[in-house]
Amino acid sequence: MRLPLKSCGLFAAVMLLSACGSQQGAGTSQLPLAQGAGSSNAAQSFAGSQNAATRGETEHLIGANVRRSCAVDMRPEYMTCDALVRTDIVGGAKPDISGYGPADLQAAYNLPSSTDGSGVTVAIVDAYGYPTAAADLAAYRTQWGLPACTTSNGCLTLLNQFGKKKLPHKSNPGWDEEQALDVDMVSAACPNCKIMLVEANSASFKSLGTAVDTAVTMGATVVSNSYSGSCSGKKASECGDKWYNHPGVVVLASAGDSGYWGAGVNNVPAGLPEVVAVGGTTLHKGGSGRGWTETVWGRSAGGEGTGSGCTSFTKPSWQTDTGCTGRTANDVAAVGDPNTGVAVYYNGKWLVFGGTSVSSPLNGGIFGLANNSATLTGAQSFYTNTADLYDVTSGANGTCTPSYICTGGVGYDGPTGNGTPNGIGAY
Repeated sequence: MRLPLKSCGLFAAVMLLSACGSQQGAGTSQLPLAQGAGSSNAAQSFAGSQNAATRGETEHLIGANVRRSCAVDMRPEYMTCDALVRTDIVGGAKPDISGYGPADLQAAYNLPSSTDGSGVTVAIVDAYGYPTAAADLAAYRTQWGLPACTTSNGCLTLLNQFGKKKLPHKSNPGWDEEQALDVDMVSAACPNCKIMLVEANSASFKSLGTAVDTAVTMGATVVSNSYSGSCSGKKASECGDKWYNHPGVVVLASAGDSGYWGAGVNNVPAGLPEVVAVGGTTLHKGGSGRGWTETVWGRSAGGEGTGSGCTSFTKPSWQTDTGCTGRTANDVAAVGDPNTGVAVYYNGKWLVFGGTSVSSPLNGGIFGLANNSATLTGAQSFYTNTADLYDVTSGANGTCTPSYICTGGVGYDGPTGNGTPNGIGAY
């Protein structure tokens, strides 16, 4: 049966096209430029775009130094990955690597010793085959001194959407980049977690949803989804929540990279009531106390800013903000701005990534560290353990009424939810 996702992908596409015409500047690099990087790197971007027109996709370039890994897919019932990549930074071996590594992220978010998370399986759901997944992950973990995570030692599991080892033969360079980013971020947050990478046959909502179900069936207790689209249904049941509602399993999703969604726009899967909606921030080293500063990743930064919004889905009982009668996104956040992005190893080179595709698997890894999934109900813990989060109080991803849904402030706000990780107490 066909899902009524009539506007799936269209909202994000419209936002992107608008961005191409009104981009306020991607900003200059706030990361050290890797040796050998230059304008010629832009020519290396997204080889898969050659077939974009036949897939109904919009242009993937969104700024002078930022592109989408996946061009926005405008076909009904198809999702778009939320990874953003810097086009001006391509590195070789250390010290040519730019972007935050595991030690940076662990320090920024006060994460405990890497001995936590042993035996916990964090699943990543993405689309299409990724032929170099195991090799790329090994290179990332070796570079940063993380324990080996391979198929032979039982740490890494590679499955298709039906739970079989015969992986999709069709590959897509953009989704490959997404997968590289996702497994690296779980590794950075939880070096001893097991990683299950479930590859859907396509980017259709049905294929990705089936892969989520498979991840849970195969034993994952945390499932991260770094893709998004828009659904015109008024009820969560019309927008595929059957695939994302798994009591005892934490299911996360990125909020997208097109800024404030607008009122009543149902961005899925992040906007579904049972899903932990994850926003993005701009993260800088420095400042008093914590030693890091964070603001809402907004439109003046690279890309288009973190997603957030007020959906028409039923509001969860534990969400108490009064400016949205439906489910408000987001619940939590982490770094997403590509101009303060993370280092990722993909297909023989080091790249710098941003997008809420960073913040979702990073938070997924932290859930793995805490190993409390069986006791949690969706994102409820973030609303009762706010002292264990860093409150993000400034920045905006658009203009809206009421303003907190698109503007950082003391306490809950839409772009960053209840804040960013401060240890694992809220997980």
